[in-house]
Order: sequence, then C-alpha cells, then structure tokens
Amino acid sequence: MIRLFVLLFSFSVSVLAGTFPPDKVDELVATSLPLLEEYLARNPQKNCTPETAVRRKEWGDLSKQERRDYTDAVLCLQSKPALMSSSFAPGARTRFDDYVVIHMVQTERNHDSSFFLPWHRYYLWHYENALRTECGYSGYQPYWDWGRYAANPLDSPLFNGDEFSLSGNGEPVPHRGITVPGAPAPWDVIPPGEGGGCVTTGPFKNMTVNLGPRLQLALDVEPNPQKDGLGYNPRCLRRDINKNAATVTTTSHIYDLITQNTNAYWFQTVLEGQFAEGKWGVHAGGHFTVSGDPGGDFYVSPGDPVFYLHHAQIDRVWWIWQMQNLTQRLFEISKTRTMGNNPPSPNGTLDDLTNLGILAGDVEVRDLMSTMGGLDGRLCYMYE
Repeated sequence: MIRLFVLLFSFSVSVLAGTFPPDKVDELVATSLPLLEEYLARNPQKNCTPETAVRRKEWGDLSKQERRDYTDAVLCLQSKPALMSSSFAPGARTRFDDYVVIHMVQTERNHDSSFFLPWHRYYLWHYENALRTECGYSGYQPYWDWGRYAANPLDSPLFNGDEFSLSGNGEPVPHRGITVPGAPAPWDVIPPGEGGGCVTTGPFKNMTVNLGPRLQLALDVEPNPQKDGLGYNPRCLRRDINKNAATVTTTSHIYDLITQNTNAYWFQTVLEGQFAEGKWGVHAGGHFTVSGDPGGDFYVSPGDPVFYLHHAQIDRVWWIWQMQNLTQRLFEISKTRTMGNNPPSPNGTLDDLTNLGILAGDVEVRDLMSTMGGLDGRLCYMYE
C-alpha cells in the first residue's frame, strides 16, 4: 500500500505540474494503477516494477531544458551517417533515415494487421534507445497528448515554433485539402490548414527530408526518383498543421476509444479508423493534424520527428486500454497477418515473429505485449 500511495502521489504531482489539469483519460490512468500494482504482485514481470519503470512524459510537462535535450538528440541522430546500404536505399543518408526506411518497407505488414500495435511499440523503443545510446540523451521518449491541444494545435508547446518546440507550421502555400483514402464524401477530404510550405521556425527549420514521397500528396512535392520512395530526394520539411483533422483526437474521442471497445479487434479497428464509414480514428487524425511532407505520407511519416511523439501516444492509449482488464487484455491481439487481410492470411498469434530489419532481429509478438518486462525486461516503462 505504501508503494501504491507513492506511485499515485507521483502521478498526481506530475500531471498537476504541467499546464493542463488532469482530464478524464488521465483519471483513467490513476484509477488503473492499483490494478497494475495488483497484477504485477501476482505476475512478476522480469524484475520490472512500478518503482523501477521509466516514466514517459507528455511534451508539455517537460521542462524547457528537457525539450531542448530531446530535439538536440534528434538533430544528433540526423547528423550521423546511415547504417542502411546505399544500394538498397540510396536516399538514406542519416541514422534518422534508417528508421524511416524500416517503416517504409514494412508499412504494408504492420498496419491494419496483428502486428500494428506491438511492432510500433518495438520500433519506438528502439528509436528511444538510439537517442540515448548514440546521442547522449538522458531522458525518455515523450508523447503528444492530442486531446490537450485539439482545439488549436498551433497554440501548443509542440507546434508554436519556439526553440523549445518541435518546430512550427509550414509557410502559407495554397493547396487542396487532405484526401482520406477509402472514405465517402464528405469525409474523403479534410479542408486545408494555413500552412503547406517549408518549416522555418524552431529546431527543425533547417532539416532536410531525404526519402519519399511514396504517395501522391496534396502538396507540390518533387517525385522520388524510385517508385518505392527509397531514392535520394532532398527537400525541406513541410507541414500543414490542421485543426480540422484534430477534431477526431479530442479527449472525449480518446476516452470513448478506451472505454467503449472491450476486445482487441474493436479497439484497434476504431483506433486505426473505419474509413469506409467516414471515421478516421485517432491514429489517422494525429497524422493528418501534422500533414505536409513527409508527415502526410502513410509510408514516410517517420521522416517528420513529430511521428515518434504521435506513436508514443498511440502506445500510451493501448497501455491504458490494457490496464482496464490486464488478465484479458495484456496478451490479447487481433486481426490477420496482412494489412486488411490482403492477400488473405491467418489470424496473428503471439508466436509470430516480427523485426526491425537491419536495426534489430526477430522477436515474438508476445515479447512486445507488456511494457513492464517485455523483451526480457528491456521494456520497463509507464506513462504519466
């Protein structure tokens, strides 16, 4: 009970220290922590406990120095040479690009499939580890709580464009709206925001995007010299921060996603989006909120540093959902092994193998299901 009190007290102080008071999703976390404590007492997880677990924090709850430390580490990763073979991906020029390539070549396996949530958990953890081991970053992967800023994403510590942000919007460029694949009218087009051009403020104002595009974007972007998007195509980072897309990422949407979907199939389906029904889901909503190039490209989106904070929030929402019923949900997956079951494939299992290409080898999906002891104890983190 003493440990539990300390944990709950630490959580409350952390949230209240930020700009925003706890919302109803934060309250779900607070009320779920005793369930996690009880579960771990009955089922120890590779020496990972609430006291030893890393705490991943929301961007706005980091100090200004902590934000700068993070963006400095990303810039460091962008300054290091790629490990990727130039014959395989000529456009991969940096360590940061290595991660973009892995996402590009595995996109059609790791979306709308049983691999979506566990694979991205593995990918995000490995990226976090690279920032720490290769660039001296002493913190951990922050997340972007979409609901905090959904009313006006530009008026947020992520996108306000100051030196402690993730850079701001792109310069104003007339362009058509975002086309949502497979959605019926009027949900097939998201009206454009006020950006679309090069990002000129904040830490990533001089960033070069080397890979992609893979998809036809709303912006006038020079096509990649290779059909697969892996050719060298240097250009500026572009964004169109879009509050129209952010309307599906409110706190109420997040809360309903967690509380109204009681099995893995519906949780993941609603999270990723039901496009044929005009429902984008918080996953697409977060990507479309950033939009631009490469953020609006399904394949190349990790080329915008915001990707990793967006997917940390995806991972956080999954973590909260798992905690609502750990006995049932901690090791529950759903869907088939191929995107949209095309081509037809068997249902995914915990025994299936997944990997990060040249970055990291095969692991079983079951080793990625718990943030409290997965990967032989290397996954040991919680979200505040």
